Amino acid sequence: MAYDQIGGTSAGLAARLDAELRNAHPLDVLKAAYAHFGDRLTLVSSFGAESAVLLHLVSQVSPAIPVLFLDTGMLFGQTLDYRKTLAAKFGLTDVRDLRPAFADLATQDPNSDLWRTSVDGCCHIRKVLPLDRALGGFEAWITGRKRFHGGDRLSLPVVEEADGKLKFNPLANWSKAELDAYVAEHDLPSHPLVAQGYASIGCWPCTKPSEDGRSGRWQGQEKTECGIHVARAPGVASNVGGDI
Repeated sequence: MAYDQIGGTSAGLAARLDAELRNAHPLDVLKAAYAHFGDRLTLVSSFGAESAVLLHLVSQVSPAIPVLFLDTGMLFGQTLDYRKTLAAKFGLTDVRDLRPAFADLATQDPNSDLWRTSVDGCCHIRKVLPLDRALGGFEAWITGRKRFHGGDRLSLPVVEEADGKLKFNPLANWSKAELDAYVAEHDLPSHPLVAQGYASIGCWPCTKPSEDGRSGRWQGQEKTECGIHVARAPGVASNVGGDI
């Protein structure tokens, strides 16, 4: 478990930082996170429909902050191209492509069709497990979640503790209008699929065009999160599978 400089637990540090930063500009949140954690901080990005804003903000703090990208093997080709475009445009120097383990695919999804029978199982081996492995070397991470996404995100704090690590949600307070205004101000490139009606973009089997938010993800199911941000009982590994 991580400890802050005055000996408190990571949960105590998260509460203190959330109180200090809950009304701060996203750039100030990122600066505070980087000042406190340095090379122990990473950003997890889907390079999806809304990802450019946070990636651009992070690049202004330090383009060397590691960016973890979950290449599930089920992404749209446009997303893979977009990842390269944004990394080059923003000068990001440490984008790490995380892929599912060969052994997990061979034993649990040899035909790449697990999503047909278990979307949670598919997310687990293609997203949750690779990210868990990659996060082992960090004490804090940054997400692109916002409250206007709805569901469990309505009460999203700016800083929280999960599984012994701090999670920073710099865009938690921002509305869709504020995101759009930032994109326009900085002339940020849009994900190619946005023009085709995709408001939120994940893996192709579970993503459909939608008019707003995340309604196009896992349509017809109760599922709203891939599992990365699902709370776990203490000491229990994740067993369920955005823009992240």
